[in-house]
Amino acid sequence: MRNLTREEVRNVIEGKGAAFRVPLAYDIWIGNNIFGGSEEKREKWLAQYPRDIATFGLMLPDLVKAPAEDPDYRWTGVDMQLDEKKGLDNRVLVEDWESEEADMFFEKFPSAEYPGMIPEHEDDGRYTLGMFWFCFFERLWSIRGMENALTDFYLYPEYIHKLFQKLTDFYMRMMERACEKNHVDGFFVSDDIGAQQAPFFSLEIFREFFKPYYKQLFDKAHELGAHFWLHTCGNIELFMPEFIEIGLDVIHPIQKYTMEERRIAEKYGDKICIWAGFDVQRTIPFGTVADVRQEVRFLIDTYHRKSGRFMLTMGNGSTTDWKLDCLYALMEESINYRPD
Repeated sequence: MRNLTREEVRNVIEGKGAAFRVPLAYDIWIGNNIFGGSEEKREKWLAQYPRDIATFGLMLPDLVKAPAEDPDYRWTGVDMQLDEKKGLDNRVLVEDWESEEADMFFEKFPSAEYPGMIPEHEDDGRYTLGMFWFCFFERLWSIRGMENALTDFYLYPEYIHKLFQKLTDFYMRMMERACEKNHVDGFFVSDDIGAQQAPFFSLEIFREFFKPYYKQLFDKAHELGAHFWLHTCGNIELFMPEFIEIGLDVIHPIQKYTMEERRIAEKYGDKICIWAGFDVQRTIPFGTVADVRQEVRFLIDTYHRKSGRFMLTMGNGSTTDWKLDCLYALMEESINYRPD
């Protein structure tokens, strides 16, 4: 079965009509770890199925390591070592916003003109995404640690605004450069702002610290003729009307067991494209083939609409407990099932 064209995918995203089948992008999240680490085996397996979205990664700075040709292209701006014994969300790179260390962090903020940021990407006619991870909240806690990040909104609001505006300016220039070099239909970023039962912070915090900066990114994407896609795990139902208001095009994954899918589809399915993420917490690793087929049918029945606004993928990246027989069932059912 052929891949969808970029025009077919764009029509789905913009609510201009469903394609002859739901757009599929499972391959983006299926790594070689379930093929014994073999990229050749992964590619051979994926070649059997549609891959409707092409992607290329945008090279953001590392936290502490800089490329030899640009020693300032890193988030910290100074030489330091990560404490590998601590969890990712418990490493603090900037201890105190009111310090010389913080002044240096802002002074040495990386430039979005780094030559190696944008890779060459060959356009093959598919809808193409430029991708990067860690947008605002994820970037904040990667620099300050999770505990500091959650209190900074109250204790150091002016520094969070300063950081988020500098990040926004960096991302917008990166988006411009990506479109100058390659054909880009959309930008896909991650920013996990939800936990299993509720968001990490209140609606008031979202409106003050996140909404204005997200809007700048969404507006920039639209100015460039592109869509904006956001991956955000957890329960983010509280923020859905806000995202729709400021023009988010695609939301992923509407994580199972955190939100009620039918309610989300009924309230928002005609206003935003839902890139539904298949459950990776229980169904793929622990379910049967029958469970997988049933879940595919449930997702399609729940989110499908004649105007489009619905695509399918995984809820997150692959782990070694994903079963190939379940993935076969996932692909086959996604391709062949049609709602009544």
